Amino acid sequence: MYGADFARDPGSVYDRLRQQGPLAPVELGPGVDATLVTGYDAALQVLRGTETFGKDARRWRALADGRVSPDNPVVPMMTWRPNALYADGDRHRRLRGAIDDSLARIDPNALRGYVERSADAIIDRIGPTGQADLLADYARMLPQLVMNQIFGCPPDLGDRLAEGMGGIFDGVDAEKADALLTETLITLVQEKRQRPAADLTSWLMAHEARLTDEEMIHQLVVLMGAGNEPMHNLIANALRLLFADDRFAGNLGGGGLPVEDALDEVLWTDPPMANYGVHYPFYDTEVAGYRLHEGEPVVISFAAATTDPTLASDQRSGNRAHLAWSAGPHSCPARREARIIAAVAMERLLDRLPDIELAVRAEELQWRPGPFQRALTGLPVRFPPVAAPLPPPAPPVAQPGYGPIPAAAPAAVSASPSALPDETPGDSRWTASPTSSTRPAATSPERQPGSRGAARRRGWSSLARWWRGR
Repeated sequence: MYGADFARDPGSVYDRLRQQGPLAPVELGPGVDATLVTGYDAALQVLRGTETFGKDARRWRALADGRVSPDNPVVPMMTWRPNALYADGDRHRRLRGAIDDSLARIDPNALRGYVERSADAIIDRIGPTGQADLLADYARMLPQLVMNQIFGCPPDLGDRLAEGMGGIFDGVDAEKADALLTETLITLVQEKRQRPAADLTSWLMAHEARLTDEEMIHQLVVLMGAGNEPMHNLIANALRLLFADDRFAGNLGGGGLPVEDALDEVLWTDPPMANYGVHYPFYDTEVAGYRLHEGEPVVISFAAATTDPTLASDQRSGNRAHLAWSAGPHSCPARREARIIAAVAMERLLDRLPDIELAVRAEELQWRPGPFQRALTGLPVRFPPVAAPLPPPAPPVAQPGYGPIPAAAPAAVSASPSALPDETPGDSRWTASPTSSTRPAATSPERQPGSRGAARRRGWSSLARWWRGR
């Protein structure tokens, strides 16, 4: 499942595996054996079977006894971390509670406003060129900007986090990518301990669960991992469908933007996390007549399970019974936010560039190898050039991308990233009312000029330079 053939046509692989039943043996990476669940009902049995299956990867016997090397490229995506994804029982409820309560404080209307402004800023830059790689220039850039805002992450750290996440998902030099990710998150946690603000990182720290620094780092790994790599793949995969599939492409020129339908279709047929949800049996057991052994990784194929031929209906529009967000106690806690980001990203692009089309034939698009994600290598498009609107006169503003999402979204389209509002730490207008189990996070004063130091300024990332137009 890690080669180019699988990346090119995973559906054929799933069809062959189904001939063995709803579960089948696979090789996730070199020498990494697992069982892949391709049946919808069997997937639900594992995902909801908390009495039989656990998420704690320390149960992975092949890794524990040395049959799988720690430097295997798939290990960083499967190894145990002290976060909610790998926890069971009371520990999972404690960690998941902190996540759920903190996410509940995000105002969806304010989130939509920030995504719109960020999307407009990116489109203002690519619009005059008449061509773009929507994956690199839009689908990857936009979620990173939004994640930086949600987590209160400075752009230089955000760029490093995105690099680390991408390396782990691709399985290319994954050990180095994992080290970069951990080091960067340590820096972020240290900064937020000193200067808390109205952002998700600070809210997690202030939660009554009293997360340790180690727990904080690894909670952020799972949240940021889900918010970056799968998020931009969801946007790109859905845009590809809109451009290439006649069921959707035929509606684009008629004023109707079938964005929600395209998202439903992709979540059913091409979810960005195609195979994941790793579980470990507590003891030898059977699922659908297939024998599973204690400590053997059982991987859920969200892509294969939701295209299971035994499903009674192929009606996907408006149908949210897919497994793209997983199911059971470990289902995605941020599906609301993910859908808002993806839908707004697509809506703004199609509204601003209505005549956009693929620059190559759909069958020429390439997919990145790897057992876990469904990800394009690029999405080249062309469109009639559109001049960016003139910016309204305004005084210079501080660097966007650092701090909270404001509650009020301006109606005017931003002419450039530098025209975005000044959004600084300590502004909590964008937050929803805290839940009864969440203590309000402390807020810091607005960032003062020169407060980050010359050394950090010299280290600003390519994303920060992009925002500044350099």
